Amino acid sequence: MAVKDKVIITCAVTGASPAPNHPGFPKSNEEVANAALEAGEAGASIIHVHVRKPDGRPSTDLDDYTEVYNRIRQKNNELIINLTTGPGCGWRQSDEDPAMPGPGTNMMTADRRTEHIQALRPELATLDICTMQFNGGVAINTTKMMRQMGEIFRDCGIKPEIECFDTGDLVFAEDLIAEGALDGPGMYSIVMGTKYGVHATPEAMIYCKNNLPPGAVWQGFGISRHTWPMAAQSIILGGNVRTGFEDSTYLGKGRQAPTNAAMVVQAVELVERLGSRPATPGEARKELGLPH
Repeated sequence: MAVKDKVIITCAVTGASPAPNHPGFPKSNEEVANAALEAGEAGASIIHVHVRKPDGRPSTDLDDYTEVYNRIRQKNNELIINLTTGPGCGWRQSDEDPAMPGPGTNMMTADRRTEHIQALRPELATLDICTMQFNGGVAINTTKMMRQMGEIFRDCGIKPEIECFDTGDLVFAEDLIAEGALDGPGMYSIVMGTKYGVHATPEAMIYCKNNLPPGAVWQGFGISRHTWPMAAQSIILGGNVRTGFEDSTYLGKGRQAPTNAAMVVQAVELVERLGSRPATPGEARKELGLPH
């Protein structure tokens, strides 16, 4: 597949993993919103949003999502805001009884996991469909949960970004679309390089891309040291690009990025060097079939 004429760049500005030792890592609502606005100015058309408390702890509070969302919208009404619904599927086994959850378990209902998107109605929100070993526990996303969340997305008019962490997730998504729980052909993110997930290799990305529904919009991206090689691979295969401090804080080996915007600037350069240009938010909406 040839490189696209216009490549959508997403910036994931903070994530939900433990905050790295980085002086510019956004934590407060103001910092997250400012990082999003700067990333948009640098060339990102989609901002993927998690929220945190000022001390860096991940948050799922509606007030935090609302403040970040409104801060972005007050200054930029063109950027596409993509809110996460990933938190709320973490299970850890009890040492005393393996049938019971242990400390650190964080399992939520579909309504609780989507509380903020029901309130704010963003254009996009992530739908993590993986079940896998993750951060010392297990991320669990059952068919029942995905059906419930898919119905909420549809009722709210929100397009799901289907996040796949391994090849079996592609089959799961195919089944959810076939039964009508999700609309096809879909928008996909292939997350590569997480421990116990799909390997961050050209061969793995080609396999995943070849097993997407015809007409699907997609991006492949790598975690940590895999960020830039997988960004290039995604562009070459006709996909889109994701960058940002959720995935890596480095521009290259030993070169820590000062800001999320610096990561986007490098993504723009990569897109242009490979013969394309970054899509504007309006062009991204058109490709994704989003109203404005």
